[in-house]
Amino acid sequence: MKGDLFSSEHMVQPAAAPGMTVENSKCVRYTVNGEMLARQGAMIAYRGGLQFERKGQGVGGMLKRAVTGEGLPLMAVRGQGEAWFAHEAQNCFIVEVEPGDEFTVNGRNVLCFDATLSYRIATVKGSGIAGGGLFNSVFTGQGRLGLVCEGSPLVIPVSPEYPVYVDTDAIVGWSAGLETSLHRSQSIGSMLRGGSREAVQLLLQGQGFVVVRPSEATPQKAQQH
Repeated sequence: MKGDLFSSEHMVQPAAAPGMTVENSKCVRYTVNGEMLARQGAMIAYRGGLQFERKGQGVGGMLKRAVTGEGLPLMAVRGQGEAWFAHEAQNCFIVEVEPGDEFTVNGRNVLCFDATLSYRIATVKGSGIAGGGLFNSVFTGQGRLGLVCEGSPLVIPVSPEYPVYVDTDAIVGWSAGLETSLHRSQSIGSMLRGGSREAVQLLLQGQGFVVVRPSEATPQKAQQH
């Protein structure tokens, strides 16, 4: 058989390295030799001796997920082989987490990660119940974290001189050491008169960076995730 479909652009080549690599802009390949973790439903193909098992979060984790809507429905992948992960044809990226790092990321953007990484679900400081209860996953340890993003993300430096305001529906994640709080950009009276609807943003202050996606989650789409 011939045709553009069978060109080197689309043909899977032998793995160049163990662990996580970007197969193409929409897919991550993981060469498994032991164990790794991925979001449930993200595996699109695999080969070799791999086993997939739903990973529980414990009673506390399940309660937090039920209350907040935030959490990582995970599966453990064990054995030896290769697996490919993707989510709704979103763009894929890999973050290297090193000892001492702490990367806070929205659960909807997590695709897969090394078993050497630890994560916890934390309340975004300053959001409170009035802010809609903003919760994110905080990753620490050493390893690789695969992320998905609708479109090409923006990585915006944050400094004491230049804090950054981000739409809460567009934020992907941010680095350690940043302080967060909610910022209201218009008065209640303005909203009642039909303002811009960009009423509340997440304010990040300190030294680091914030990752933003070039789209906002609609209520219907956020509910699906």
